[in-house]
Amino acid sequence: MEDAARHPDEGRTGPAGELVARMKAGLVGQSVLVERLMIALLTGGHVLIEGAPGLAKTRSVRRLADGIACSFARIQCTPDLMPSDITGMQVWRPESGRMDFVPGPIFHSLVLVDEINRAPPKVQSALLEAMGEGQVTSGGATRTLADPFMVVATQNPLEQEGTFPLPEAQLDRFLMHVVLDLPTEEDEMAILDLVEGERRSPAAPGRPSLDRATLAEMKAAVLQVHLSPALRRYVVALVMATRRDSGGIDVAGRLRHAVSPRGTLALAAAARARAWLHGRSYAVPEDVAALAPDVLCHRMAPTWRARAAGETARTIFAEILDAVAPL
Repeated sequence: MEDAARHPDEGRTGPAGELVARMKAGLVGQSVLVERLMIALLTGGHVLIEGAPGLAKTRSVRRLADGIACSFARIQCTPDLMPSDITGMQVWRPESGRMDFVPGPIFHSLVLVDEINRAPPKVQSALLEAMGEGQVTSGGATRTLADPFMVVATQNPLEQEGTFPLPEAQLDRFLMHVVLDLPTEEDEMAILDLVEGERRSPAAPGRPSLDRATLAEMKAAVLQVHLSPALRRYVVALVMATRRDSGGIDVAGRLRHAVSPRGTLALAAAARARAWLHGRSYAVPEDVAALAPDVLCHRMAPTWRARAAGETARTIFAEILDAVAPL
């Protein structure tokens, strides 16, 4: 445990390390986002990325897609989008005299849903079964989605007109909700240099770092990462602190919806994946603490009084994280 704490950023080598390096090379100041995307890939989870326009949300997913030997599709959400535009539809074939199912973009392995909060509720709900069950029911038939299957959705928090806030049941389908900040002055200069360099000398497409078999082996290895009983209790303690007052923190009057057991399972799985990415065969409290805000906060719903006081799920959880110590 001491060695892990002394060298927490020692990364995984091999295909996983190569993919991380390729993504970071094209994404300035987004190492946390790269790690979160890799964790979702290794756990079979989905990611919601929130940030202002121009923060490389779409670019990050395309870099990930370029590094894995799996099919990729992008869905640009608009208010007039229909569920069948995502899931697919039955089409009449005059030459055969029958109805055939034409699969939609959801049947690809990696699906980028851009500006998901611009899609109407019917379209958002069409993603529920796909994200939760890995299948789509259309025309009376249930069809299994690709393996691996991962959805990365983006949303812009700046504009409210023509948007449809994601319902809580939909948010709970995401393993993590990553919020991006504007870059620093140093990163802004690096972004300028990077993009201008790419325009002058476009790089040739590289070969994917991961194929399906290698990714399956990596997922199996992540499942073998040790989660000690003390660390399991720490995960549960963080979740329980959103359900009842503890450590002098009032949550009963500030949260109308606490974290469900799905959050517990998600945090444990994400901690395992982060430990594996950092080259360890066991998880440590730092893994849990680093991931807990992105894994749990979107599963919490503040009361209207808390929101009126300027509080958010993240500010409330920051108090919980400070109060709940590893066991």
